[in-house]
Amino acid sequence: MKHHAQILLSPRITEKGAYLAESGAYAFNVAVDANKKEIAEAIHTVFKIWPRKVTVKKVQTRGARKVGYTAAGKKAYVFLKPGEKIDLV
Repeated sequence: MKHHAQILLSPRITEKGAYLAESGAYAFNVAVDANKKEIAEAIHTVFKIWPRKVTVKKVQTRGARKVGYTAAGKKAYVFLKPGEKIDLV
């Protein structure tokens, strides 16, 4: 069993993340081998809120001639119930 600090690496503070936070969705950098259930349990442990839905995507790289995925990159979008929010700052 992984510790929640090994699953949730950091929040993704971006312009898109700010727009998502207004609608109750938050983006996090997560461990590559973490699954949705582990991410949901880590959110509950850290923020005391059960997420409504968790989606996971690989982090894409954009280069001059190469398009692919980074080895250490995985991001999770955590959707909360209406009225709930996470204070990241």
